[in-house]
Amino acid sequence: MGLKLVVVGGGSSYTPEIIEGVIQRHDSFPVSEIVLVDIEDGKEKLEVIGNLALRMIEKSGKPIKLSWTVDRKKALEHADFVSTQIRVGGLDARAKDERIPLSHGFIGQETNGAGGIMKAFRTIPVLMELAADVHAICPNAWIINFTNPAGIVTEALLKHSAHKKVVGVCNIPFNMRYSTAEILNVSPDDVRIEFVGMNHFVFGKKVYVQGIDRTTEVLKTLQGDGLDYSPANIVNLGWSKTFIESTGLLPNPYHQYYFQTRDVLEKDIQSFNEHGTRAEQVQELEKSLFELYGDPELQDKPKELEERGGAFYSDVACSLMDSIYNNKEDVQTVNTTNNGSIPDLPVDAAIEVNSVITGHGPEPIAPGPLPSSVKGVVYQMKAFEELVIQAAVTGDYNDAYKAFVMNPLIADEKKSKILLDELLEAHRAFLPQFYS
Repeated sequence: MGLKLVVVGGGSSYTPEIIEGVIQRHDSFPVSEIVLVDIEDGKEKLEVIGNLALRMIEKSGKPIKLSWTVDRKKALEHADFVSTQIRVGGLDARAKDERIPLSHGFIGQETNGAGGIMKAFRTIPVLMELAADVHAICPNAWIINFTNPAGIVTEALLKHSAHKKVVGVCNIPFNMRYSTAEILNVSPDDVRIEFVGMNHFVFGKKVYVQGIDRTTEVLKTLQGDGLDYSPANIVNLGWSKTFIESTGLLPNPYHQYYFQTRDVLEKDIQSFNEHGTRAEQVQELEKSLFELYGDPELQDKPKELEERGGAFYSDVACSLMDSIYNNKEDVQTVNTTNNGSIPDLPVDAAIEVNSVITGHGPEPIAPGPLPSSVKGVVYQMKAFEELVIQAAVTGDYNDAYKAFVMNPLIADEKKSKILLDELLEAHRAFLPQFYS
């Protein structure tokens, strides 16, 4: 029996990734229908992506029906999987998330600090509406959330929506595994990292290659100069010998924002002065990507897509859907409900952890207590995330202010208000919960 996949945010430049992923897995994951959904303002890009997807499917010879629409409720009828990859306010909103904090001397980034908070404020209400539609129209469907900040958004849906079949995915654990494989000169398929923590704040406790512990070797190599361990959207600054040796943990690229804050801010300001915000750079990249996508001779995902920071979506999201559908009981790193697998964190918190993927969803593999070296900062980050979710759902100004103050990249009681007020006004059109 065929399957129906609905891609919400179908006009995204990442959509060719998921089309490629479905095609590659069609023998085990027999999708018979894909519907790409976007908003009215995204119709032009949706048309370009839709036509490229048609050419990719035609070349593959797979029996997949593809269509695109701005009628979300109609698209959701009989869906089995709903993939979400939206950006409320588009790249213009992202540019404000980056530019405004930088203008006040704070890191401007789309999923961390003030920018990440604002992205969550804009995104959570929209995805809550989507989850309500899914629950009413296709209640058995799985929502696979790739929308950032993925951990915060996933926790918001799991806590506050009626629909509980929600799993969050991120390409960072995937990138960490591939980068580690390059360090060790082995196949990524042979690498397993024991993860503990939260989305964009996850650590690797152990690294195994075909069951052999090679953690020490990886950590030693990370201390060297010139090793690029970051995806395209994060500047690589490297890690000091002291930090790696003392924590004994494999950091992820986003940890640079929290443990090398001054250096990152200096680099970001320099990059901003020379090239503008990352959002503005991505706008130029997307312009060239869509020119490629519009070529009627193009029938494959172009390699240039890897220059986007979220590349390799297909290998994460499509592998997850394949495993749920087939009850594979393989191990993947996802964002899901804690349920006591990290005893230090709330039972209902969303964590990023290795899980056995079954037909009824992820079953977290308990990594045990948080390592003492990072326990305090993980506590702070999780408490901060809870404040963000509360503010996004209620639209309460004081909750929003507390989220800003408690974010370690802000942590300034006076400037938090200045930042919050300026960003709320800048994004007023996409924050109805704060202005009703």
